[in-house]
Amino acid sequence: MTLPALAFLGIGLMGRPMAANLLRAGFRLTAWNRTRAKADALAGAGATVAGSPGAAVAAADIVITMLENGPAVADVLFAQGAAAALRRGALVIDMSSIKPREARAHAARLGGQGVRLIDAPVSGGTLGAEAGTLAIMAGGDAPDVAAAAPVFAALGRAVHVGPHGAGQLAKLANQMIVGITIGAVAEALSLAEAGGADAALVREAIRGGFAGSRVLDVHGERMLDRDFAARATAAVQLKDLDNALDAAAGAGGLRLPVTALVRDLYASLCDHGGAGVDHSGLYLEIERINGRTRP
Repeated sequence: MTLPALAFLGIGLMGRPMAANLLRAGFRLTAWNRTRAKADALAGAGATVAGSPGAAVAAADIVITMLENGPAVADVLFAQGAAAALRRGALVIDMSSIKPREARAHAARLGGQGVRLIDAPVSGGTLGAEAGTLAIMAGGDAPDVAAAAPVFAALGRAVHVGPHGAGQLAKLANQMIVGITIGAVAEALSLAEAGGADAALVREAIRGGFAGSRVLDVHGERMLDRDFAARATAAVQLKDLDNALDAAAGAGGLRLPVTALVRDLYASLCDHGGAGVDHSGLYLEIERINGRTRP
């Protein structure tokens, strides 16, 4: 089977290992990034590096975007010339985490020029991106999701969750659970430590019960090790919670009080210099508001 020619726009923390996995799977791939050096790093693995989004997508059957937010996706597609350079019938897979209404708007605009779009954000972080085990939440038309199957197979496991925008709703649900659970783990370990228990042993004791979770395993360990090097930043987590609240407002004014509370904690962490730390760094904000700040 001849694999489709790919373009990958956005070679960041997630985009780099994802593009590398696609190259290992045998895809022909052209990479573009705003900071060209990040795309150049893939040249040794067989990628062609383009100087502009339009040049990257001109010969592509499938275009993958992995960008910071909805405005960045719109800018690259419509202001920087990618959409204008796309072949009629090309498929765009937007794997960025953006607002559902933005995904629907992008699909409609591209559809007007004969280009198909799937919104397919991912979960699993840089570890999942490197291992090719991402959870992929795909929104769009079923034939388009089927056409993307070879791409998804190199990156993780995809589930078609509904029409355009549904992938982004699924990602927001994921990010609500992750962000809120990080907050719960941060407070639980803080209580154990402040009360005189060994927080590491408390974490070990509860891992096998109903409180056990991937967040307790991975992010709890980062908190105990005070390892807050960014895999997914606090700023990105804040953006996703803001998007969840925006989607709720657009869904008949749905109230999400727990999400709103945790959102405000992340906003405070970012305001106090933590925007670039890992989202497990919410632990630092719990320390700060309790006057227990440590290096």
